[in-house]
Amino acid sequence: MEIIEHIIKILIDKKASNILLLDLRKLSPIADYFLIATANSIPHAQALCDDIELRIKQDLGILPHHIEGYNPAQWILIDYIDVVVHIFLKEIREFYGLERLWGDAPQKRYAE
Repeated sequence: MEIIEHIIKILIDKKASNILLLDLRKLSPIADYFLIATANSIPHAQALCDDIELRIKQDLGILPHHIEGYNPAQWILIDYIDVVVHIFLKEIREFYGLERLWGDAPQKRYAE
C-alpha cells in the first residue's frame, strides 16, 4: 500500500526506531495493518505524528480518521482506517507489548 510506504519513509527520515509492520488482514476486522514505531522522547513522538499527518495529507490527500494520545504523547495512535500507526515511547511500548498481543500476525521489520 502506498500509504504504508510513505509512512515508513517518514518514520525512517525522522529517526524513529524499531519500526514494525503487522499484517492483520487475516486476524482482525480492526485494521488491515498496524505500523508500530518507537520515539526517543515526547517531543520526538509529537514531531513524528505531525510530520506523518502533514506529509500524508500533502502527498496523498489523505487525512487521518482520528488521532489519539497526542498529549501526553507516550502512545500516539494515528488511524487511517486500513492502517493504524502506533508511536510509542520505549518503556510504554515494552509495557503494552502489541507485538506479543498480535504475535501470530505476519511481521516485517524496517531498518532505521
